[in-house]
Parts: sequence; C-alpha cells; structure tokens
Amino acid sequence: MVPVSVVIIAQNKNEIIPGCIDMIRLITDDIVIVDNQLDNGVDNPSSTGCRVYHQQWDNYASNKNKGISLAKYNWILSIDSDEIPDIRLVRALHGLKLTDPEMVYDIKFKSYFGKKLIRFGKWGGDHHVRLFNRDVITWSESPVHETLTLIAGTQIQPLNGYIHHYSVRDAAECRSKAIKYAVLGAQKCYLLGKKATLLKRYGSPAFNFIKNYLLYLGFLDGTEGWTIAVASVNQTWIKYHLLNQMEVNDKFKPIYADKSLMMKLQPVPTNSYDNG
Repeated sequence: MVPVSVVIIAQNKNEIIPGCIDMIRLITDDIVIVDNQLDNGVDNPSSTGCRVYHQQWDNYASNKNKGISLAKYNWILSIDSDEIPDIRLVRALHGLKLTDPEMVYDIKFKSYFGKKLIRFGKWGGDHHVRLFNRDVITWSESPVHETLTLIAGTQIQPLNGYIHHYSVRDAAECRSKAIKYAVLGAQKCYLLGKKATLLKRYGSPAFNFIKNYLLYLGFLDGTEGWTIAVASVNQTWIKYHLLNQMEVNDKFKPIYADKSLMMKLQPVPTNSYDNG
C-alpha cells in the first residue's frame, strides 16, 4: 500500500462511489469519506473499509479540510464522489517515493457526459493538482469555492494515468451545474472586488464560446459538445450579470439564487440544438 490517505467528498453521485472505492483500495488502507447525504450503504465502514464522517455541507474547502484533518497519512489524494482513478494512475502512485513535502502532483482527467467521453472543448485536456502533503498544502477556506494554497517554491510534477470524472448525467444536470457555478463565481468575484465591466458582461461569454467550441474543437463532440458550450456561455453570462447586480445593490447574493432570475439571465436557449 502507498502511504497516502484518500479523502472523498460525497455530496451527490452516490452510484459512482463503489467503483471509486474499489480502485482506491488498490492504493491505500486509509479511505476517508466526508459525506452529507449518502444513502446507498457506503456509510457502513465494516462493508467498505472506509471511515465515513457525516458533515454538514458548508462549502467544498471546509469539508475537504475536515477530511484532511481526519486522515491517517500526511500525503493526501483528494477525490470527489463522481471521480474514479484508473489502473495507470494506481501504478504511478505505487512508484512514487513521496520524500519531498513541497512537491505536489498534477493528475490528468477524462470527463464524461453521461457515458460519452468528452475529448475536446473546455473539458478536454483537463488536469488538476490532487496529491499533496498536508503539512505544507491545504485548501483555502473560501466561502464560495476551493483552491489549493501553494507556497513559493512548490514544484508540480505530472503523473501518468487519469482520474475519470463522470461530470453530468444529462443535459439538465449540465445546465443546473452551470447555474450553480455561475452563482459561486459571481460571489467569489464580488468578495475579491472584481468588477463586472461591459467587456466582461458581453465580451467574455462570446470569447468563451469561440475558444471552447471553435478553437478547442468542442463541435467535434457533437450534441454533447454543443450542450457544454451553451451551458458555459450561460454560466459566464449569468456570473457577470449577477455580479453587476451585486455591485448595483451593494449586496452579497445568497448561495442559491432565485431560479427564475437565473433563467431570465440566460442569453442562449438551452434546447437550441436537437440533432447529433
């Protein structure tokens, strides 16, 4: 076994967790699940070999740091409940010496829309730092979205293999997640003092579409590529228009914004593409 604790944040996607745990058992003897709504038997530690902690959902960073504090080892592999490491990544982890706590490890992702692998656009070529030493690195306790706090001199090493990310089940979930992250993004920008300029409100969504759907060849992913592109445009549009409303009202919007308002803010019809 590798001296790494795997911390899983479980909020949804419960059907993915058993497959995730099966692969993680090939890596470590310490699996920590921080959960707020598991209902499929995974909360039985004797049947899974996991330690499950039920935690009120505050935000991603808070729950991830809670899992880190409960881990057995200092080296942490951070996994979400809709992600599964593959066998190449398992082998790569077994080959690591893990002697430098200031080293972090970047992992490539393969993202799925339902059962379809998305190869292009903003989801293609995705990668994130997910393996780090908790003595040096932790998640920033942002009230809206989590980021790793990397110290000066941190070295980033890529790993072989992939984390397979089962991002959305269908178009409805894709749209729903886009709205969720638009609200989170607006809140983060507001707290950081960023401004919703005319260029950001109208230029950024257009640039987003050109970059991801055309330059990054998102159109090659067919209907799913179009749905992702439209959701991304709407996400960017809503984020900056919601930020503009916050600035005008000088008020921080609650985490769950009014859904009818979100629909009114969307510039692109979500059902504007109906063939493959």
